[in-house]
Amino acid sequence: MERKITVSQIEKAAREAYEESKDVKGGLNANYIPYLANVDPDLFGLSVTLTDGTCFNFGDTQYKFGIESVSKVPTAVLAMIQHTPDGVLRQIGADATGLPFNSIFAILLENDHPSTPLVNAGAITACSMVAPQGDPAEKWKAITGNISDLCASDPVLLDELYESETATNFNNRAISWLLKNYNRIYDEVDMSLDLYTRQCSLGITSSQLAVMGATLANGGLNPVSGKQVCDKEIASKTVTLIASVGFYQHTGDWLFTSGIPAKTGVGGGVMGVMPGLFGIAAFAPPLDDAGNSVKAQTAIKKFMQKLDLGIFSGDKVSIVEG
Repeated sequence: MERKITVSQIEKAAREAYEESKDVKGGLNANYIPYLANVDPDLFGLSVTLTDGTCFNFGDTQYKFGIESVSKVPTAVLAMIQHTPDGVLRQIGADATGLPFNSIFAILLENDHPSTPLVNAGAITACSMVAPQGDPAEKWKAITGNISDLCASDPVLLDELYESETATNFNNRAISWLLKNYNRIYDEVDMSLDLYTRQCSLGITSSQLAVMGATLANGGLNPVSGKQVCDKEIASKTVTLIASVGFYQHTGDWLFTSGIPAKTGVGGGVMGVMPGLFGIAAFAPPLDDAGNSVKAQTAIKKFMQKLDLGIFSGDKVSIVEG
């Protein structure tokens, strides 16, 4: 079935989804990271960027929150740019764990494999793969530069969050050394973990994440800056990873009820990608028991339902003026 959706319909759906979700209650801020526990729980923003660069923003869309696990997406892109998708598949994997994002057991179940760059183990491995080897400053420049390219603007390091993360990342330290034991860390262990911790501590806005989502939806071409950040294959492979594990052990439920591949982070952000159409992002700090923003999930689901969209619907959808 061929369908046309107007730009004004998309804006209306986003505005209504925001208004209908802003008073949603439930969930708690991530309390195991002191910085995140103290973020205002009433903050809420919803952003949509179309593949022609048109942007819609409602609420607290310029507030810089901790990107946290959404940072795994751009670093997976970078790893595929530098090592090819096949290289990432070989050295990390692309299989959903079905377990929490910080699971150690998942590594053991996968016979020493990190499984996917979108869980903690695979993301730490991806950071170890970033070139150039052995040079943390240049690695960090590559990681942040890639995020800037995807967002068409720069993230900022939230120093207080970075300090808070570093002081409490005991589980990730265990993951890192277990990966080293299985020869799945490809650079110095502590440096790789520190790079991962720093990237999770970047401040980002929902507006920036919507642009990142739109870049992936647009075959790697940033619709705001006009820069080809990655090739179409890498963009497609990245969305596949998001679809398979973006919500960790609740990914199937999320995709079933929302219809859109999306990546979540414990900072309260959720970034969705609708290939060929748009990127969407929402932010609200209170999380459910799996570490996913309650209000952001609600807003994105409402938006998708209002437009009757779903990645597996079989419809051929185009956006037109009006």
